[in-house]
Amino acid sequence: MLSPERHGINVAIAGLGNCASSLIQGIEHYRAGSNDTVGLMHRELGGYEPSDIRVVAAWDVDRRKVGRDVAEAIFAKPNCTTAFCPDVEQTDTRVRMGRILDGVADHMADYPEDRTFLLAGESEPSKDDVIAVLRETSADVLMNYLPVGSQAATEFYAECALEAGVAFVNNIPVFIASNPDWAARFEAAGVPIIGDDIKAQLGATIVHRVLTDLFKKRGVRLERTYQLNTGGNTDFLNMLNRTRLASKKTSKTEAVQSVAERRIEDENIHVGPSDYVAWQNDNKVCFLRMEGQLFGGVPMNLELRLSVEDSPNSAGVAIDMIRCAKLARDRGMAGPVLPAAAWFCKHPPVQMPDDEAHAALEAFIG
Repeated sequence: MLSPERHGINVAIAGLGNCASSLIQGIEHYRAGSNDTVGLMHRELGGYEPSDIRVVAAWDVDRRKVGRDVAEAIFAKPNCTTAFCPDVEQTDTRVRMGRILDGVADHMADYPEDRTFLLAGESEPSKDDVIAVLRETSADVLMNYLPVGSQAATEFYAECALEAGVAFVNNIPVFIASNPDWAARFEAAGVPIIGDDIKAQLGATIVHRVLTDLFKKRGVRLERTYQLNTGGNTDFLNMLNRTRLASKKTSKTEAVQSVAERRIEDENIHVGPSDYVAWQNDNKVCFLRMEGQLFGGVPMNLELRLSVEDSPNSAGVAIDMIRCAKLARDRGMAGPVLPAAAWFCKHPPVQMPDDEAHAALEAFIG
């Protein structure tokens, strides 16, 4: 095992959107000396602290980001998340032109420039180009932050991580870690992977899961439920194309179904993004309703409204995922890191109740 004291964590990022912005701001927050541990499992995880993470490579397709230092690119349009740590030091890592494939939905061209992507028009990299960068920069972990629905583009970067021997963290609902064929390929290649679809620190899905589990443990029969979400960031704008939502809805729905006392009929459960409201920017509002039966068949219902800044809500989780991926790589692990996936992700290879997943992950870290 490599000594954490002698080597930090070199991270490459595919997609410099709001979530990547919050992640990089968060790393700077700790590098600047903050003792705050809100949103982290541990200040030190497996010998690594948040300040040990450094971004050594990044790809995007927007001309307002490509060619700029990562520290500047994360604040460029169409990013609109809160600048909670606006003074990010220069990283000496320039954003490279990424591979587009299906990473940009056609309808995005119908919206104002400050809301959508402005393609850079530069030559897209080949797989060999990306692999070369991953190797030259000694990347340990590749973070996938592409838009929802980027199936081909995600598979492109997953292939690059496989061939470069770099741990892959899949933050979006394209099924790689939870796809048996992909999982087998990562295992055969000796490369760890954590995914799919990151859970926020306290987001709509984790709250829905906890309440569903509470219903089960208190003997309340859950009969019908919905989770409706609105937001104004690029992710919600991208998801106006409903054809890109299939895996997102599956991921969020199965995260809830997996902890229910019995499987809810398809017509009685609706979980997923609902609409784009431009003025909300990176604020996400969740409307949650659960209907069920108490003792004697007496009906009850619960309604909840949750409002969160969407991207910072997952940044601490991402810092923990990076450190767990590096820890798995240090230990020579291969394939899906099951405890980390079950705790951090909505659609892991193996679903576990959250208390069991947390205990399993603590055992893995220890």
